[in-house]
Amino acid sequence: MNLSQKGSLLAVVLSACVGCDQVTKRLAISTLKDMRPRSFLDNTFRLEYAENRGAFLGLGASLPLGERHALLIVATSLVLGLLAAFVCLRKDLRPLDLAGYAFILAGGFSNIIDRVLAGAVVDFMNVGIGPFRTGIFNVADMTIMTGLACIVLAHVRSSRAAALAPATANRRP
Repeated sequence: MNLSQKGSLLAVVLSACVGCDQVTKRLAISTLKDMRPRSFLDNTFRLEYAENRGAFLGLGASLPLGERHALLIVATSLVLGLLAAFVCLRKDLRPLDLAGYAFILAGGFSNIIDRVLAGAVVDFMNVGIGPFRTGIFNVADMTIMTGLACIVLAHVRSSRAAALAPATANRRP
């Protein structure tokens, strides 16, 4: 895949994912803020408004503002910039790897937009069964997890193909 194709794929995934995340967060603000949680499917899925000033599961939320800004905006932006450069410069990325990195970049950038504009990330979804529940999350978080799943799947496929290649190469027709 050449640089132009990579750029096009990145642009489409970033636009679609960031757009969906930002729209759903605005809907959460307008319909869920100051409301009681809404439960669906026998409490398996909940819509519940929360503002997360930290990172994953609120980590870092208690840091002083300057340190939190340095870690969650500046450092995260640098890491995402380095990841974007890595993706653009690598010539051997498989399409599924590329899609995975694009999802991770999209989710990361969308959450940074919230931190820069509002000082917190809007979260509004929660799933679970009985006492086993996730933290409250948003579409950007799902996008990041989808990206990680794509990368893991790409590497599992690659490992399987590599393991099968010697066995296939040794067979005679």
